[in-house]
Amino acid sequence: MPAQHPTYRYVDDERIPGITRHAFIRNGSDYHLTDLIVYADGLIDCWGLVGLVEFEEKLRSGWVATTLEEGARASVHHVAAWKFDEPQSWVTPEMLLGEVRDAIDTLNDRPDSTDRCLAAVDVYLADRTEESRSRLLDAYLAIPEHLRHYALGDMDYKDWPLQVLAVGVGGRVSRGNATVTEEMHAAALTYFAEYKEADTESKAGREAFGPVEPLAPAVRLQHVVFPKGWPDDPGLLALRNEYPCPIQVRGVEYANVERAYLALSTDDENGQRAVLAAESDFAAKRAAEKAPRRRGWEQARLAVMAQLMRAKYAQHPALAELLLSTRDGKILYSGADSYYWGEAGQRGRNWIGRLLEVIRGELAAEAVGIGPAWTA
Repeated sequence: MPAQHPTYRYVDDERIPGITRHAFIRNGSDYHLTDLIVYADGLIDCWGLVGLVEFEEKLRSGWVATTLEEGARASVHHVAAWKFDEPQSWVTPEMLLGEVRDAIDTLNDRPDSTDRCLAAVDVYLADRTEESRSRLLDAYLAIPEHLRHYALGDMDYKDWPLQVLAVGVGGRVSRGNATVTEEMHAAALTYFAEYKEADTESKAGREAFGPVEPLAPAVRLQHVVFPKGWPDDPGLLALRNEYPCPIQVRGVEYANVERAYLALSTDDENGQRAVLAAESDFAAKRAAEKAPRRRGWEQARLAVMAQLMRAKYAQHPALAELLLSTRDGKILYSGADSYYWGEAGQRGRNWIGRLLEVIRGELAAEAVGIGPAWTA
C-alpha cells in the first residue's frame, strides 16, 4: 500500500486536513518525484491546487505520470537525479484516481470503496441472492485494483475470499485463473464467519479502552472581551481561566485562575500584592510582567496551572457540571498569549485545553466512584 502521511493547509484560519503520497510529475520530458497532496475539501495539490475533474485531466495528459519512459531523466529536487532503466509503474490513471477518491472519503469520515465493499459482503451473507452477489461484485471492482488485496487486512489470504464470493460459483478468480467451485465457495463463507468473529473480539478489546476518537464534537473556547462585564450566563466561556470565579489557594483568595497563576509566577511579595490589587486581568498581567519570575518557573508552571484549574472546579460544582457537559470532545483553548497555553489555530500546544480534558476525566471518574489514585 502506498505510504501516506497526514498534512493540512489553512484557508481563512480553517484547518483543512490532507494526506500525502508520492507521485511523479512530468514537466516537459523530465519526471519529478514529489508529494501528491489530497485535501478533505476535494482539492489535490499536484504542483498547483486542482479539483477532482482537473486532476483526472492531469492524469490523462501525463502531467501526473503513471507511465515512465525508458531512459527519461528523473529527479528529486535538491536530493538526486537519475535516468530510468527498465522502469515499472504499479498504478494506472484509473487506479490512482480511485485512490484519490478514497482519500477524500476517508478525510471526510465517509466510507471509502473498501468499506463499501465490506458492507456489501454483509448484505450478501445475510441474503445470498444473485442480486446481492452482483452488487458485491460491483463494489469489489470499485476498489482501486492495486488496493484490493489489502481490503481484508490479511496478508496470507489477501482478497481471495472476497473474489470467491463476488464472482460466485462458476466464476473465475485471479489467483491461478481458477474457476470457483462449491468447495471454494463454502471455504470463503467459513472464512468470513471466522473473520466476523475475530472482528467482534477485536472491537470488544478496543471498546475496553474506549474509542480512539472523541464521540462528542470539539469545543473551542474563544477569547472574548466583555467591555461591560461578563454576562450572567456566558455558556461554555465560563470554562476560561479569566472567568470571574474566586478560588482559595493556600489561604489566599484570587479573583480567578488567571490572577492566581500570575501572582504565583513570582515570589516577590510586592509583585504578588500588585497582582492581587489590580483592577483587571490586563492590569494584573502588566503587574506580573514587572516582577521577577520564580526560579525554575518554566518547569513548574504546568503543574501550578493544573492545581489552580483543579481548585476552580472543586470549589465551583456548577462549573464542574459545565465542564462535564462537553463529554469527551476535544477542547481547543483560543486567545492565550502563547503557543504553549493556547491552540493558536491548532499550531500551539494547547496546554490549557488539554488540562481541561484531564480535569474533566478526573471529574467523570469521581462521578462513577473512582477517585484519584493518590487518595486510595
